[in-house]
Amino acid sequence: MIGKLMGAAAALALLVGVASAGDFPDRDIQGIIQWGAGGSTDLVMRSVSPEAEKVLGRSIIMTNKTGGVGAIATQFVASQPADGYTLLMSAENPQLYKVMGLSNLDYGDFYPVNVLARGVPVLVANNDAPFNTIKELVDYVQANPGAVRMGSTGPGGLPSVVGGMLAAETDFKVTAVPFDGDGPALTAMQGGAVDFMPAVLGVAAEHVKAGRIKVLGIIDEEASPILPDAKPITADYPEFKKYLPWGPFFGVFVKRDTPDDVKAKLVEAFKAGAEKADFQKLLSDRGYVLLNISGDEADAFLRKWQSTTAWVVYDAGIAKKSPEEFGIAKP
Repeated sequence: MIGKLMGAAAALALLVGVASAGDFPDRDIQGIIQWGAGGSTDLVMRSVSPEAEKVLGRSIIMTNKTGGVGAIATQFVASQPADGYTLLMSAENPQLYKVMGLSNLDYGDFYPVNVLARGVPVLVANNDAPFNTIKELVDYVQANPGAVRMGSTGPGGLPSVVGGMLAAETDFKVTAVPFDGDGPALTAMQGGAVDFMPAVLGVAAEHVKAGRIKVLGIIDEEASPILPDAKPITADYPEFKKYLPWGPFFGVFVKRDTPDDVKAKLVEAFKAGAEKADFQKLLSDRGYVLLNISGDEADAFLRKWQSTTAWVVYDAGIAKKSPEEFGIAKP
């Protein structure tokens, strides 16, 4: 009799567990954005989430948790239960944390719900800066080593990687001034707090078109219709072809050991968001390239990006540790 009761209790517990998993989500979800309001990551996440909320039937409460090149937000999500109720809404930075000595985490610790899009970097400057092209910038920096102030989002952020590429290919010594995201950095640059910065095309273009800053060039092999006057860097520095195409990316992640059925529901929701016509128009209008990839395909993309970029920053002398130490293959 006792055995039958125990068996029934076990079966009931199993059914309850299945039912509760099947009910996901039964409350609102946290979306932790690792960069500040107004920046690229913030823009993408707040644009894709409304459709995902419709699919999930719950709100995604988004919070900007800045600091540590996004490591504070990443660590926070890693410390939460693996139940799908805390999303990491982030950019490329965690793939460099290990070599930069910022954290022992990277996207190997998280499941890619959706790597939504990638961006193209541009170099932009304060309107009063004494240079108007990438070549003029490089020439000025070489004539005034350390005097030019570069807006940065910290070690491992987009500006530091592009700066590393420039340092590897030219005699490029600048003073980096860190900010919590490209939005605050671009605003500060308008006031003269920094002279120039590498930024993602999507956010920088709005400021350029409004006349608040000027564009020096694009880190790509071809001009963009978004800023057609931005000269590709390869026009003056063909050696940059080996890095391209390269750029930041934006994605939604949960802890790797989140239950599979919860992952599947989140994948479905953000896939719907990424397929929404107005979201795709937002991407194209700002020069982003839609990816909309999840699971194994996204993991392969993340590994390739990490391999290329980690070795760039290491060879440029920016990284504190060798990628080889973490088993990151050289491309």
